[in-house]
Amino acid sequence: MIQAIRRYAKTALAWEALSRPDVVGRQAHTLLLMANGRRSEQELSLLLGVDVSELAYGLMQKGYLLNMAAALQPEADDDALAGA
Repeated sequence: MIQAIRRYAKTALAWEALSRPDVVGRQAHTLLLMANGRRSEQELSLLLGVDVSELAYGLMQKGYLLNMAAALQPEADDDALAGA
């Protein structure tokens, strides 16, 4: 089973918006500041103290964020590797 972890990175549009917080609003501006392509959606939610799923998705749709989804595969146990 593959589990996707959503990670968001800033676009050029987001970098421009960082100098003008009024363009996207305070909470979105804070999310843009924190999005670095390495932090997961869950980490961003913990840092901001609210679920950022909808906000991040909206910012992605508007071209401010890129979804840097990383596919993680669970580690196989030794029995599965040995063919048992």
